[in-house]
Amino acid sequence: MGSGRREGQGPGGLPSWGPCPYSTAMLTPFRKMHGAGNDFVVMDARAGGLPLAPARIAALADRHTGIGCDQLITLEQPGADGADVFMRIHNADGSEAGACGNATRCVAWLLHGESGRRGYVIQTVSGLLPAVVGEAGVTVDMGAARLDWQEIPLAEAADTLALPIEGRPAAVSMGNPHATLFVENLAAAPVTALGPLLEHHPIFPERANVGFAQVVAPDRIRLRVWERGAGLTLACGSGACAALVNAHRRGLTGRRAVLELDGGVLTIEWRPDGHVLMTGPAVLAFQGSVDLATYPP
Repeated sequence: MGSGRREGQGPGGLPSWGPCPYSTAMLTPFRKMHGAGNDFVVMDARAGGLPLAPARIAALADRHTGIGCDQLITLEQPGADGADVFMRIHNADGSEAGACGNATRCVAWLLHGESGRRGYVIQTVSGLLPAVVGEAGVTVDMGAARLDWQEIPLAEAADTLALPIEGRPAAVSMGNPHATLFVENLAAAPVTALGPLLEHHPIFPERANVGFAQVVAPDRIRLRVWERGAGLTLACGSGACAALVNAHRRGLTGRRAVLELDGGVLTIEWRPDGHVLMTGPAVLAFQGSVDLATYPP
């Protein structure tokens, strides 16, 4: 799940958040991480806020002129009892997201590197997400799947198992709105054409993440996701949870399945109590520091 332990690292083999040896006071440390290819820039704001307006976040996320990422994550002091950290999720366009399963796993892995503990509670704007770091990956309790049209939310009452729009997708909220279209051939699915159209469809007042799922077997799904505010990504953790929930609701799979995404695999389980568990990798790609003042304010 990460690089090997080096001299001077913490209990989980992770270097401190302090600046690199060549950095100056003008530079802000960051870590570049990914979960099954869904990549993040993670910054530590627990000691104080960082000047990260939407335009600056979008510039940092740019893959040609910035660091490049699907989402920028800031760690902040928690505001809820029992939480270890508050995780704020910024999409690549500068907007804020409510949930991100792959980022949650990465944050849990970082916390493990700081303390050596296995279990953590990560606070988000959508609620508390318990996470456990294990030998085979990080497992996150993504909370209960929300199936009512008002919880997703939709602009009007509709059957969330088959929305009255193109593709007849099923809808669910995993702390953020998702629509899942089931296709016979994922390779031929119009992901980049239909994805942005459905993301901005009027039925989704807060936009939507749009998944294209091919059920390969009762315990295996191939998935690609057009993410709200980020576009096509290599993986989407909450989208994988949504795909499994919607597939089971339609009688296509059991309550547990392996989700094959472009960037790797995730194991998803929808428990009888309604909670969805996601297990997958968390990887530190590299770390560095950046002068935020060189980006738009």
